[in-house]
Amino acid sequence: MQSPEASTAANPTQIHLALANFADEVVGTLARLFAYVGALALFAILALAGLGQLPDLRDDEPASKPGWAIADRSHPAFALSRLDTSEKTASYTIFRHPEGGRRDVMRWAGDADRPWAELEIYREGNEFDVTRPAASGLAVQMGLVAATALEQAGLIDTKFGPVALFWPSGTADGSPACLGYLKRNEEPPLQISGFSCQGDTMPARRAAIACTLNRLTLLTSGNEPKLAEMFAHAELKRRSCDPVGSADWLLGAANAQLRGAL
Repeated sequence: MQSPEASTAANPTQIHLALANFADEVVGTLARLFAYVGALALFAILALAGLGQLPDLRDDEPASKPGWAIADRSHPAFALSRLDTSEKTASYTIFRHPEGGRRDVMRWAGDADRPWAELEIYREGNEFDVTRPAASGLAVQMGLVAATALEQAGLIDTKFGPVALFWPSGTADGSPACLGYLKRNEEPPLQISGFSCQGDTMPARRAAIACTLNRLTLLTSGNEPKLAEMFAHAELKRRSCDPVGSADWLLGAANAQLRGAL
């Protein structure tokens, strides 16, 4: 039987061992806790770094940016009577931009669906780039390579006022090249452009474009009263179509003064 003195002497030793074990457990727990918190902090830093790169990745992917899209549910806002008595295939396509722009495109095709003429009315939205040259996309409209240089080929008189004509640089007057055309309006902000291959001579082609624009009418202006006002004023200046008449009022030497690569 153990004496009370021996029992009393053993108690401090047991207490010391218990405290030592407890201290070891606390230290181990704190070490694991610090390791866990450090791992979480590392994951958080990596996640933030990854998120910080996402905007750059989006900028590198044009497909992620919304742009022009065909508006199947939109109704035509413009109309054009037949250009001549021959049978042509016509199409009317409407494109809309999320930033407000709208393009109404009318196309005509001749034999073997070969593009014969095009007329585009572009109502500008916030996507419009004022620094971009107005005729920068005209070559593509004409079915040419985008880098094709164009030069001015004179002016024609229409109900919308003077309209600039263009052809590929180096084209000789009288050649069979198609003619492009461009008319900008500041208020309301609107651009009329396109091309035509109608006619066997340059005066005939110029007159055909003037006739096309004089036949352009507005079906609906929607919520754009200035557009309706523009077409109402234009109708007061409308002329009858003349195959080779007064519409071609800048020819020969006068055209040479207007030419220059764009």
